[in-house]
Amino acid sequence: MIEVGGIRWSLHPLLAVLMLLSVLTGYIGELLLLFLLVFVHELGHAAAAHAFGWKVLEIRLLPFGGVAELEERPGAPAWEEAAIALAGPLQNVWMAGAAWALGAGGWMDAALASYLVQANLLLLTFNLLPIYPLDGGRLLRFACGLRMNYYGTLRFSAWAGIGCSLLMIGYALLPQLQRSGSGGVQANLLAVGLFLLAANWTYRKQIPFLFLRFLMARGRSAKRRIQAGSRARPIVVMGRHPVWTTARLFLRDHYHLVYVMEDPGRIVGVLPEQRVVEGYLSGDRAVSDLLR
Repeated sequence: MIEVGGIRWSLHPLLAVLMLLSVLTGYIGELLLLFLLVFVHELGHAAAAHAFGWKVLEIRLLPFGGVAELEERPGAPAWEEAAIALAGPLQNVWMAGAAWALGAGGWMDAALASYLVQANLLLLTFNLLPIYPLDGGRLLRFACGLRMNYYGTLRFSAWAGIGCSLLMIGYALLPQLQRSGSGGVQANLLAVGLFLLAANWTYRKQIPFLFLRFLMARGRSAKRRIQAGSRARPIVVMGRHPVWTTARLFLRDHYHLVYVMEDPGRIVGVLPEQRVVEGYLSGDRAVSDLLR
């Protein structure tokens, strides 16, 4: 592990093994080119994060790509996270276009240009899979957050990642399951699928902590929105509604006023979202208790 510009750069042990095997089999040149493409991809994330004021803690280079670990900012706008996620794949787009143009113009060997185009398109497609912590998983979380509450977004993205990882594992095992004899298990794809499955299973188990951190940051974001004159998004619940389920209705990029209803059509009180967060942190109760 090395540190450059305040960012830790690390290699996964399997990548070191893969590099050794590439030296022994004579494919070190192709691996180094792929390594460079991944490096530029991750630099795109780092540059975008720096532009938005996010801190990049570590960039891990894995056998199938890389992962930029950012210091989470729950109160930051969701579109910033989406822009940072897109910054990586965009590097593969321009690199693929540049390789194609250089190859078509005769300024680069045609075989090398073709390899660079294919490698960039492969990295682009893989990273856009809707599996957290890949870029596609982060973009899925952003897209879900446009319609779904934050808690639901976390759960949906975690289960989507688990489902897609299982599909990847199944596809890797398909030749063996079919017993066709035409091919064995796709070991590389299987390893990637298992890695992503473990990552998303861990992500699912961390949802209560992630949601609590989201609520703890609501105070800062709410103050900013109120000072800016933001329009509140109403939430209507019955008085017997538990506080914890009410808090789970919060959207990431909206400020909420909670209208408490006792009988249909009769509002008995209005709660700012900060009061609901305080009630959530102080123990389980009915939302009507917060009016007293």
